Amino acid sequence: MSGPESRFYESQDLRLHYADWGNAEAPPLILVHGGRDHCRSWDAIAKSLQPHFHVLAPDLRGHGDSDWTKGGSYALAEYVYDLTRLVRHVAADRVTLIGHSMGGMVSLIYSGAFPDQVSSLVVLDGITVVPGAQKAPAHERIAKWVGQLDALHDRTPRRYRTLEDAAAQMMAHNKRLSRELALHLASYGARRDADGTFGWKFDPAQRAMAPQRLWPEDHVALWARIACPTLLLNAGESFLAGAKAAGLADYFPRARVETIAGAGHWLQHDKPDEVLGAIRGFLGLGAEGR
Repeated sequence: MSGPESRFYESQDLRLHYADWGNAEAPPLILVHGGRDHCRSWDAIAKSLQPHFHVLAPDLRGHGDSDWTKGGSYALAEYVYDLTRLVRHVAADRVTLIGHSMGGMVSLIYSGAFPDQVSSLVVLDGITVVPGAQKAPAHERIAKWVGQLDALHDRTPRRYRTLEDAAAQMMAHNKRLSRELALHLASYGARRDADGTFGWKFDPAQRAMAPQRLWPEDHVALWARIACPTLLLNAGESFLAGAKAAGLADYFPRARVETIAGAGHWLQHDKPDEVLGAIRGFLGLGAEGR
């Protein structure tokens, strides 16, 4: 197929966008991107899985072509609520979830909160908490959040003269990223403003860490409730401490951990064939094209 259809749904008075890759009669599969990303970051995986699933890839609130929140609130639980609305919107009883980074955490929370609604779960370098870690006192969390929002309010967004310049910035951030893929990501992740320059579509406020967020003990309790087969697919060169935690699978009833060697946090871009092979194997699809 040439590409997905752009569709929209509503959540908390926000108009949220998703890419619908078709095959509506097949079991639904939802691809959940990470922070400062967008739904078209999944294109290679979506195309491979579309013959077997009805593949949907949402732009999370504050990202891509979805609305930004009013007031800059982006707690993980709000993304989870949006996911519940999308599942209802497509009238799905059960879904397969694949999430990367923050999207992996959203998928884990959803799967633990609603275990009977998830058939299979794949998390790409998305364990962003360390079990047993202590949380800071409430006053420190609130002060940090206020400071982050103030700094973001006073910050001048970075502008780019061309999409090629935006792609070059992405390549500087991830040295493994090819120019072709960087241009693809930039073309869907940036928009042109009235002055002719380009800026990223994501809301800068989503960088701020909400003080009311879930904490490690909450995440661990949710992990214990996940009933479906789970693949924790980590990057060999991840910067996340949680992804490297020993005995991670022990926190899950039916999980296994695999590591993609030579890949950084954006493992689906760094090692696409290896990541796709692991996902297809886990889902019982066999080699590409079968």
